[in-house]
Amino acid sequence: MVLGRVIGTVVATCKDKRLVGKKLLIVQPLKIKDLTPKGDPVVAVDTVGAGESEVVLMVAGSSARQTDKTDKTPVDAAIMAIVDSIELEGKLIFSKS
Repeated sequence: MVLGRVIGTVVATCKDKRLVGKKLLIVQPLKIKDLTPKGDPVVAVDTVGAGESEVVLMVAGSSARQTDKTDKTPVDAAIMAIVDSIELEGKLIFSKS
């Protein structure tokens, strides 16, 4: 799993029929220790109703096709959780509220 922040959306009107109705979001992977950007952003299918600027957990590769909404769908990345809080070494480093 990769920790990331939703930074944008992708709209594609012409796409594989298995992607119709799926929301595509741009996710910037983050370093866990300080939530700073790590690497290049990726496009991921949203399976949980994530929104702009939310911190999420994302999976890639074959794991991205293991959710109810992405089964047998041509995806390489999927958002499968919205993060409420992160505690690291006894310290709260992120809280959604």
